[in-house]
Amino acid sequence: MMQQTELRRQIQEGGLDARLCAVCGCEPNLLGPKRARLLKLLDAYQAAFGPQEEVGLFSGPGRTEMGGNHTDHQRGRVLAAAVDLDALACAGPSGDDRVRILSEGYPALEVDLHCLTPQKEEEGRSEALVRGIAARMREMGYEPHGFHACVDSTVLSGSGLSSSAAYEVMVGVILNHLYCADKLDMVQIAQIGQYAENVFFGKPCGLMDQLASAVGGIVSIDFEDPETPRVKKLEYSLSSSRYALCVIDSGADHADLTDEYAAIPREMGAVARFFGKEVLRQVSEEAFWAHLAELRAQVGDRAVLRAIHFFTDNQLAAKEAQMLENDDFYGFLRLVNQSGQSSADHLQNLTCWSNPSQQAIPVTIALARRLLKGDGAVRVHGGGFAGTVQAYVPQDQVKEFQAGMEAVLGKGCCHVLRVRPVGGAVLA
Repeated sequence: MMQQTELRRQIQEGGLDARLCAVCGCEPNLLGPKRARLLKLLDAYQAAFGPQEEVGLFSGPGRTEMGGNHTDHQRGRVLAAAVDLDALACAGPSGDDRVRILSEGYPALEVDLHCLTPQKEEEGRSEALVRGIAARMREMGYEPHGFHACVDSTVLSGSGLSSSAAYEVMVGVILNHLYCADKLDMVQIAQIGQYAENVFFGKPCGLMDQLASAVGGIVSIDFEDPETPRVKKLEYSLSSSRYALCVIDSGADHADLTDEYAAIPREMGAVARFFGKEVLRQVSEEAFWAHLAELRAQVGDRAVLRAIHFFTDNQLAAKEAQMLENDDFYGFLRLVNQSGQSSADHLQNLTCWSNPSQQAIPVTIALARRLLKGDGAVRVHGGGFAGTVQAYVPQDQVKEFQAGMEAVLGKGCCHVLRVRPVGGAVLA
């Protein structure tokens, strides 16, 4: 925290460059857009809340799923990474219990922290996330109070890169720094964000998005014990491979997909309950195959196939992490393709069952494979049904690949991402 004039000077004269490079994993010559965003946020903060207050700079990154598609909610393994798109805030204490957030492109937000119970009218809104994060911190024995913030996010909503997790981590980092003396670690920040999204926002999400955003880098996560997930940060630099990580927006409509998403954990859960268990991680794969006939009769074939995907991708996520640790990127790519095939054949989250004429994800995958010409890897990214596809593209073919995707799906559909080594962060 520092006076606004001093913070502005630090940004303009390069005093924050070392910190920004460490967080973002980039060279100083690439910091121009980040410095411009920070200065713009300072201008907005001064205009909205005055120049007299001390402020800090805070960031929560988006994330990409690299392995383990729909395994987290069954307490399985995932492989994920923070990316170089983020929610960025200039924030300072408000002096009362009101949170006031101005986000570019969105209505002003105000939350009174005197009330820390879920509000029905806030479900699905950012106010619920702020209130839920503060409520959970209060339950943990801290005393969060209000703050002012101006926010800018490059994690586009609906991009499949989890703009909600980036926002939750950013808010968690702000409150942790202002009122918890930075005592909460990044795993706790992630769990607090998930609590807010589950209980206050009304979305029954897993913990992968928040953990990947909060911890940063490439992380292998095992959710066998959801209260204390095993999180291992891999010492692997994706930039050392000769491949670029791309996420492609299929252009499909995201509306009315809640039932499609909800059906996956519901059907996987039905298989687990057949064995008297809560989630599939608790079920022996051998027992599953031994009772296949009874399972088909009781829960149906799609639930059975989705359970097969869990057992397959849960193992692949662990193997993918091992491949990266062994610096075997070609082996990693082979497993990514296997994971994508399991999502298509078994999980069946490429096509919206309620609207079979909409096949944007399979078309995007088919186009990406044609452009890759047998090289690299491609798979559905995240929840599926609509949204995004992930591809690993040879670095010398990226421009050609982007042009080929954009010719069909529109300009700006293909994003080239860098892995960000640091997750939730206080920048200054």
